[in-house]
Amino acid sequence: MIRVLVVDDSAIVRKVLTEELSKFPDIEVVGTAMDPYVARDKIVKLKPDVVTLDVEMPRMDGLSFLAKLMKHYPLPVVIVSSLTPKNSEAALRALELGAVEVISKPGSQFSTPDVAHQLVRAIRAAAAAKLPQRLPADVPSTTTAPVPLSRLRTTHKILAIGASTGGTQAIEAVLKRLPATTPGTVIVQHMPAGFTTTFAERLNRVCLMEVREARDGDSVVPGVALIAPGNYHMLLTQSGARYVVRVKDGPLVHYQRPSVDVLFQSVARSAGCNAVGVILTGMGADGAKGLLAMRRAGAHTIAQDEQTSVVFGMPKEAIALGAAAEVVPLPHIADAALRAFSER
Repeated sequence: MIRVLVVDDSAIVRKVLTEELSKFPDIEVVGTAMDPYVARDKIVKLKPDVVTLDVEMPRMDGLSFLAKLMKHYPLPVVIVSSLTPKNSEAALRALELGAVEVISKPGSQFSTPDVAHQLVRAIRAAAAAKLPQRLPADVPSTTTAPVPLSRLRTTHKILAIGASTGGTQAIEAVLKRLPATTPGTVIVQHMPAGFTTTFAERLNRVCLMEVREARDGDSVVPGVALIAPGNYHMLLTQSGARYVVRVKDGPLVHYQRPSVDVLFQSVARSAGCNAVGVILTGMGADGAKGLLAMRRAGAHTIAQDEQTSVVFGMPKEAIALGAAAEVVPLPHIADAALRAFSER
């Protein structure tokens, strides 16, 4: 049984989330709190396994509370936030501070049952997550010789990356170690609609590559990383001598849209041996079969190792299928991918 404390200043949201979560037999809402001060006392008294947290609250905002919580009483935290640009930025900051997942609040754009199922998956992932989640920014790279950048100047290679729980930090760790000449990169991170725009903008500020949210028909070119928009699948296709992405609606795959499997399967079909696939931390099995398809098509495939994964679900499933040619710690994945491109 996963014991949950719901923290939100809205009585309606607290009531709705409590009622919805109580429908699942493996989750027990042990209490609610209207602000961080009440939450602090209830955490000490009730000892929940997971806390759901709003970012906008009276007396103390969610980010300030999260920072104090992770310092003095670290717990798995799921951010439940209204979809606004300000809240999207705050939610990404919360992930940096140690929150495990971000979920959209019920509202006009999102039905309550949909949010409840997303929240339940996030709570289960949070309960299985390892803390602390953040790696030092100055983790040394591998000691192997750097890949000559001139050997990476090509329009015929594709780097495909998939991640879920813990993936925002993992993706940043990989992209920050990639040069501006890296082959065209396509990324799926399980994240609600609207948050992916802010995520891409933030990565674009700290990476050498250009990073942006993908648009339907975008070309995949060296030095550019395209992130699948929340609530849309992204596929790689060929148009003449160019690779382009298609961004489209469609059924959930592994309860996800965008789905890593959808992306990886399309990369296997369109790029074959010209691709490198990377599966990072995440709950569930999304991406495992797609990575296997990539490997069978001749791509080089990499899975993040258990020690550096926040949740060793997706990489574990891929490894069990024989989909990963390499199992690599997070700080060395960028080098492994570049080395694979140079060797090909």
